[in-house]
Amino acid sequence: MAQPLSADQFLAVLKQSGVRVVEHGSWRTHNRNHKGAWGPVHGVMVHHTGPYSTEAGMVELCSTGYTSLPGPLCHGVIDRSGTLHLVGYGRANHAGAGDGDVLKAVIAEKPLPPDNEADTDGNAHFYGFECINTGGGQAWPQAQLDAMHKVSTALCRAHGWTERSVIAHKEWQPGKPDPAGIAMDDFRTVVAKLLGSKPASPKQADGESAFAPFPGADFFRTGRRSALITAMGKRLVAVGCGRYTQGPGPRWTEADRRSYAAWQRKLGYSGADADGTPGPTSWDKLRVPKP
Repeated sequence: MAQPLSADQFLAVLKQSGVRVVEHGSWRTHNRNHKGAWGPVHGVMVHHTGPYSTEAGMVELCSTGYTSLPGPLCHGVIDRSGTLHLVGYGRANHAGAGDGDVLKAVIAEKPLPPDNEADTDGNAHFYGFECINTGGGQAWPQAQLDAMHKVSTALCRAHGWTERSVIAHKEWQPGKPDPAGIAMDDFRTVVAKLLGSKPASPKQADGESAFAPFPGADFFRTGRRSALITAMGKRLVAVGCGRYTQGPGPRWTEADRRSYAAWQRKLGYSGADADGTPGPTSWDKLRVPKP
């Protein structure tokens, strides 16, 4: 479970991706939250817009929507130059109803089953990006694809997700074709490379995991020194949860505990479940490499 980033965190994460970001109006508070839940979030969904007259007009349409489907129709629009236009934040009318089994697979970061039902609200659970393309065989410029990959990667990194948390609208809602012309397994492979991991599975050629197994809660105690603690600290910094004024280093310190607590809160934990003592689920999601 992951709580959505705040609008300011969302903006910062996207800017750090290297993509040019343009803010439109009061996007931070433009949402459909009065119609239902926003969060917990579990992934990123990519779409194509369909036919358009002008790119600027399509950005405006995604912001305002239309009578039968009010805006925002996504959180951001990625134009054909690779610029990301932020048009809303919170619940947005982009995913619609989709297959609950697909959502379960995304949460578990497993291969997706066929989307043959529309029994689950997706607007509550996915960041959504409309990518300007007619969907009728129009080519995808490399600059636009690069931006789509970088935006997806940035949000996965911020939440500690793998590439399996990135899906297409066509993998979610039966009958949807978007984004047309994009093979999502190939798309996720690029995201995995950008994340610095191997696609689909953190396995080395010899079959061993590339990531350190959870060493047990008792490992993390005052006085413990280990290269594993340094590796953990570097991962916490990488996902934006570092609370270090110095380090990270090999000795378990209060800064490590505060940093790990920030990671637990980012995953949606609270109270005693976010006390800064690593647990097996949060540890596996952090993906600490073997030192």
